[in-house]
Amino acid sequence: MIILGIETSCDETAAAVVENGEIVHSDVISSQIALHRAHGGVVPELAARGQVTAIIPVIQAAMAEAGVSNDDIDAVAVTNRPGLAGSLLVGVNAAKAFAWSIGKPLIAVNHLEGHVHANWLRSPAEAPHDLPFPAVCLLVSGGHTELLLMTSAHDYELLGETIDDAAGEAFDKGARLLGLGYPGGPAIQRASEGGSPEAFAFPRSQLGNSLDFSFSGLKTSLLRQVEGYRLPDDRPKQTGAIFPEHRPPIYRDDLPLADLAASYEEAIVDVLATKFVRAVEQTGARTMLIAGGVAANRRLRDRVEESAPAGVIVSWPRFEFCTDNAAMIAGRAWHLAQRGEFGDFATDVYPKGPIVHANH
Repeated sequence: MIILGIETSCDETAAAVVENGEIVHSDVISSQIALHRAHGGVVPELAARGQVTAIIPVIQAAMAEAGVSNDDIDAVAVTNRPGLAGSLLVGVNAAKAFAWSIGKPLIAVNHLEGHVHANWLRSPAEAPHDLPFPAVCLLVSGGHTELLLMTSAHDYELLGETIDDAAGEAFDKGARLLGLGYPGGPAIQRASEGGSPEAFAFPRSQLGNSLDFSFSGLKTSLLRQVEGYRLPDDRPKQTGAIFPEHRPPIYRDDLPLADLAASYEEAIVDVLATKFVRAVEQTGARTMLIAGGVAANRRLRDRVEESAPAGVIVSWPRFEFCTDNAAMIAGRAWHLAQRGEFGDFATDVYPKGPIVHANH
């Protein structure tokens, strides 16, 4: 079964062609990072405008790269939750129009489920990934930090979630405080090179034996550490701009940037890895899955591998499938198609939509 996937939940415009839920024949992404970096983060209105201009060329490029025609497509899958409302609308309406024009069914996919499914994506030359259930998935992205127990590809149980900031959000906010720009995770990872993860004793909020997360206090601790190095900003204020440019703080030359970045990163990773392992031990899971944009963090991968219980498989997607992409949407859609879960032209978008909902 050949599925064309479309992903427009935030600022990337992506399309992919995936066979039988796993084999990726193409995965095309048009990024807006350079545009939003100037504003210090994603501006929803700009993101939606960018989606409008990119969506058709990206779909055409994905089909050309895969070498497929309209007749080869068996279904069209699209992210309809969660995400930015304007961006989601562009993708869903494009998917509806394309599915209607070629007479093929539409499949609506939860973006978070797509991230989880990215662990099974592979190239045509790769063997299938053997990831037995039950599995615990650490889903970590800019907007979500959750621990999920999976007993099948369809059955999720929420074990824990953030009570404030998501891990990716903590990276973004930390990078802004350090003047590193957007996106925060890669920026802090680069800045941490050569730094000591033990230089600063940033707090780890364990919340007792709970599997929930909290990162807001960590951000406040970083703010207090850098306050003494900050210099007055006497640059003239920008006026008249609809979307004002982000201006990073100005610090003294002796700001211990590498040590701050390394210690901050370690504090986030330490909590994630500790609770991840605890969840596996409590559930007896056979597989540990990491999913979402933060799954690309090298230190997180190392810590999880180092601390995983003996005999437990550790998996994460290839780097290009960690961040937002359409292959994961087409991959997840195959499972929904097997269950007969198709959308229709009344399919709507939902800016909020947890991975664990009524039909699970």
